[in-house]
Formats: sequence, structure tokens, C-alpha cells
Amino acid sequence: MFGITSSENEGANAIDLLKHDHDEVDAFFKQYEEIKDGGEDSEKEALVAQICQALTVHAQIEEEIFYPAARREVDEEEGKDLLDEAAVEHQTLKDLIERLEAAPTDDPLYDAGVKVLSEYVKHHVREEETELFPKVKSSQMDLDAVGQKLADRKEQLQQSGSSNRGRKSSNGQRRGSRRNSQSSAGQES
Repeated sequence: MFGITSSENEGANAIDLLKHDHDEVDAFFKQYEEIKDGGEDSEKEALVAQICQALTVHAQIEEEIFYPAARREVDEEEGKDLLDEAAVEHQTLKDLIERLEAAPTDDPLYDAGVKVLSEYVKHHVREEETELFPKVKSSQMDLDAVGQKLADRKEQLQQSGSSNRGRKSSNGQRRGSRRNSQSSAGQES
């Protein structure tokens, strides 16, 4: 579905798996840029849902498995600030994702929201890949064991859909849509 498949999980180390996720989300953002001006709203919505799902799962496996392992293995002086910054960045990303998931595609700031999320993700990825990952590589972390834990948890999240907040409400209506707000207001009278 997103990222490395089950068969690719075998032997994937933590950094390779996370970099693969980074590359995949970057490709999604590039695809969005290609369709944002001429694409159908449903196509944009589906792609943004993929982006949000991939980022949500990725953030969850980093927070549950990778960052705690990095805190244990990376020299505190070198890694603490980077890991603290990553935690704050993840919260900001979650806030942006939540706003996008709630916004209708016809919102005048929808495309801008996707662009800001893209830029923020690129900043976060650049810091991880150029600063944190080299420190982790030079630590005593068992990258293969942590990679397997990441892959297993990622697969579990994708299969259960527990991290998929989706863009549809329980009745199938799009959350945040002005059209749905108007029609539901009419139903209440």
C-alpha cells in the first residue's frame, strides 16, 4: 500500500525504510503539483488522503519505535536537540494534516495548505537525513532489528487502518465540505 511492501521488509534496515517513506511522500507531493491546477477535486482529495495516511503512519512508527531507540543509542549531547525538534515538527505536521483532512478541496487555501505541508515535510526530512541519520548510523543501534520492528508496526497500522483518520465521516459525507454543511442544515429543520 504505502512504502515498502511485506516482501521488501525482509532485511530492510531502519534508515532505509524511513528514507523509502520519505521518497514515496515526496513523489506524492510532486504528483499533486502536477494535478493541482487541472485535476478533478476527487483526484486531488484521493491523493491528499494518500499523503496524509502515509505521513500519519510514518510519524507514528518513528514516534513509537525509531525515536525512542535513537534516544537510547545516540549520544545525548548530539541527539537530544534533534530528537526534541523532530517531536515538535511532528506535532506541527499532525496539525497541518488535520486541517487538510477537514478542508474541502474547493477551499481557496487548500492548495496552499498542501504546499505548506510539502515544504514542512521537506525541511523535516532534510534534517533527519543529514543530521539525525548519520548520528544513528554511527551509534550502536541495531538498524536491522529496529528496521524490522518499524516494518512490522507499519504493516500492522496499514492493515488495521487505525492511523487512517480518513476524510469521510461515518455516514460517508466528506468532513469539512460546505456542501455537506448546507445539506445537513436543511435536514435538521
